[in-house]
Amino acid sequence: MPITRRLLLFTPLAAAAIPRRAIAADGGAEPVAVIRRFYDELLAVMKEGKRLSFDQRYQRLAPVVTRTLELALMARLSVGPDWAQLRPEQQKQLTNVFSHYTIAVYANRFDDFNGEKFEVDPAPAANPNGTLVNTRIVKSNGEKVAINYLMRQGGGGWQAIDVYLSGTISELASRRSEFVAVLRQSGADGLIKLLEQRTAAQRQG
Repeated sequence: MPITRRLLLFTPLAAAAIPRRAIAADGGAEPVAVIRRFYDELLAVMKEGKRLSFDQRYQRLAPVVTRTLELALMARLSVGPDWAQLRPEQQKQLTNVFSHYTIAVYANRFDDFNGEKFEVDPAPAANPNGTLVNTRIVKSNGEKVAINYLMRQGGGGWQAIDVYLSGTISELASRRSEFVAVLRQSGADGLIKLLEQRTAAQRQG
């Protein structure tokens, strides 16, 4: 499976500018370590991918995806201002199905290993919304694909709240465009159903 397809977890729509000013090395060590651990786990599952079922990959990846990505905040930001209009039980349901879908995407897309390598820049960049950890996926032919993580420190430690494909394409911006349209047309139940259907589709490959 092409590595760019694996990385394209959601259809990109908008781009975000990425500041390049590096922060102090000691201040950025922890968010960099989080992404390195994430890649270590991801690579281990990829190498065993052909011997693992979808459910096994899902179970292996669920803890590390949950530790690395601040899924509850990402769900809220993906919905945008309309989140405040939802009932608490709808917010909880959306957070749950969003989390299941995100993990399922990783379990489906990272299902084999073709000699890829992961490179993590040890010097993160300052960003008005957090700390940016720049990384590259190196394909077996030497081609490099940039994928960067916007990190924040919260109750769960350092976690990513957005991912930028090709270095600049924001997943959050992409999701919000679609999620808001579905929410306004079909309501919270419609968005929950859509995410449940997409999660089931990941299982089918």
